[in-house]
Amino acid sequence: MRIRYILPFLLLVIISLNACKSSSAPGPTGATGATGIAGTAGATGAAGAAGAGGPQGVAGATGATGANGTNGAAGTIGATGAIGATGATGATGAAGATGTNGTNGADGATGATGATGATGASTAVANYLFTNKSVVLVGNTRFLVPAVTQDIVDKGIVLVYFRNTGATTSWNPLPYNESGNTLNLFAYGLGYIDLKANFNANGLDIRVVVIAGTSLTTLMLHNPGLNLNNFDQVAKATGIN
Repeated sequence: MRIRYILPFLLLVIISLNACKSSSAPGPTGATGATGIAGTAGATGAAGAAGAGGPQGVAGATGATGANGTNGAAGTIGATGAIGATGATGATGAAGATGTNGTNGADGATGATGATGATGASTAVANYLFTNKSVVLVGNTRFLVPAVTQDIVDKGIVLVYFRNTGATTSWNPLPYNESGNTLNLFAYGLGYIDLKANFNANGLDIRVVVIAGTSLTTLMLHNPGLNLNNFDQVAKATGIN
């Protein structure tokens, strides 16, 4: 039975071969055969290069504000700063108007007589001021001083000081010696004193203090350590203005 099917098939093949030999022109294209079964998937290829970045997207809407956090603990108090410099003194205000004089009060009762004070030092002190005077190199420069009496010549003392006219500095006592210039009380007698200088000078104030002998003793007793070369001390002790 198998042979029965083979023979017709062979016959068909022979006929087809003969038909092909009898014409050189190609026959018409046969109908497309049915699609075969899909083969298995091949391996995944390598990843391609990253494409260029796209444009930036539109910004999203602002989110709602979050709730306030709790307050932190208070910090420690800082150290006190240094005191600033004192500001400039303000301008003096205008003087107020003079007030009206009050009425005189009634005289008070006479007070009781005070106790007798202690006996003070002797005031037998004379003071002379000669302003804007000159001294000369040749001879002596004489000043008339009436307080120089015989008692002063015998037992008293004559003190002489000088400074430039108009100066407010301390008085220089005699004898004076500075930078080779000398000025001395050369002599004194009844009613005068003589000064001796080794230079000529103008514009000098000369101050002469005459103290009686008893007054000098009392003065030194009441003013221990009194420096007679310091006119300010002498003036204070004797009340000279």
